[in-house]
Amino acid sequence: MANVNYQFFLSMLIIALGYVSKRFKLVSEKDGEGIAKIIFNFTLPALVITTFSTIQVDFSLIMMPVINVIFGGFMAILAIFVFKNEKRKDRGMMSMLMQGFNIGLFAYPLVEAIWGQKGLKYFAMFDMGNAILVFGINYLFACYFASDEGTVDFKSVLHKVSRSIPLLAYMITLAVNLSGFHFPTVVLDISKIVTKANMPLSLLLLGIYLSFSLEKSYWKNMARILVFRYGIGLAVGITLYFLMPFDQYFRSSVLIGLVLPITATVLPYTAQFGYNHKFVGTTTNVSIVISFILMWVIFGLGI
Repeated sequence: MANVNYQFFLSMLIIALGYVSKRFKLVSEKDGEGIAKIIFNFTLPALVITTFSTIQVDFSLIMMPVINVIFGGFMAILAIFVFKNEKRKDRGMMSMLMQGFNIGLFAYPLVEAIWGQKGLKYFAMFDMGNAILVFGINYLFACYFASDEGTVDFKSVLHKVSRSIPLLAYMITLAVNLSGFHFPTVVLDISKIVTKANMPLSLLLLGIYLSFSLEKSYWKNMARILVFRYGIGLAVGITLYFLMPFDQYFRSSVLIGLVLPITATVLPYTAQFGYNHKFVGTTTNVSIVISFILMWVIFGLGI
């Protein structure tokens, strides 16, 4: 418990360092965009290569992306009915916030600090399902509700998915793993070096992007989104924790995975399709705080 508290304390300090640096104008959110590109295009793929190169894929690992996709699909369908009386754009924005998790920037650094590589493999597989949600279903929602005609540019969706470096890294490394081949030693050595930057950069970026603009008009709809996300996520996560016949790391990973924050990809989608940036940003940041507390409790209880 002491080690868990210390790791979360260190993580909180690094996040705070990013936030304070922004407040004192040492860095800006514009600088954060550059850091995000480094993470998604270099340190995260390197972490994926390092993690997958040491794991043996079994049935329990295959279940991780399946659970994520099924849960995300259920939340997407639920959102359609829960927000059916909202204005078209608000309906699309709120539905978009109901699905997808922040795994690369949020879960990876915390899990790596506490569990190390043995825990990261579950979240790497969980994130494969997440990629389908955030680059597929979430993008479809953003496209569909942004226009009055309700059209979707499937070509743009396929183009976006095909250009996702993290997703390509997952697919290639998984294929290499299952085929029985291995990456050259030099690739693994470089990946291990680059991977070391993922945790501090991700936590700093969370702090740089952390911002709260709690306008009263946001509270009702924000509360609805967060209550559904965390209420259903906890209910399903706890149920699967006690029912699924897999090891402790698997069951804990599922529980933690289903209460992670809203995916960071909603922010560029918001800008691209003209949704309410303040509402999306504030809701996303509040979810980070809630998830941080929940992860601390779950790890602290040894679940």
